[in-house]
Amino acid sequence: MHSILQLLSVDVSPLAIPVAGCTVHAGFPSPADDWSHERIDLAKLLVPHPACTFFVKSGGLSMKDAGIGDGDLLVVDRYLRPLNGDIVVAVLDSDFTVKHFSKRNGVVRLSAANPTYPDIVPREGQTMEIWGVVTACVKRFRKA
Repeated sequence: MHSILQLLSVDVSPLAIPVAGCTVHAGFPSPADDWSHERIDLAKLLVPHPACTFFVKSGGLSMKDAGIGDGDLLVVDRYLRPLNGDIVVAVLDSDFTVKHFSKRNGVVRLSAANPTYPDIVPREGQTMEIWGVVTACVKRFRKA
């Protein structure tokens, strides 16, 4: 847990990467449009609250149906209050987990995005804290 707190104080440097001026279709191929000179700063895109944002790697397959796989890099914003349906990083009895958040009638439920995992409803005496809202997932398909 200490290492996550250390990450919260890291500065975010701009990293502007060129963006193609076309949409890449995942269906039938289409001719490429002219390349754009627009650049996207990934830090601005992924980290709107730098002082409150950290990255963490996911582990396991409990969120696979939400597109989060084992080893994916999650962008977690501690500034945001969780809303029903958000994916959050939570600490339950000092164990970290990533799950869908819902709160109804004062009862918090953490749900996996994989039907083989049960919902988590904290029992009396258990401690639970929402560490942040997952705002993005960075996937790698091939290491360079």
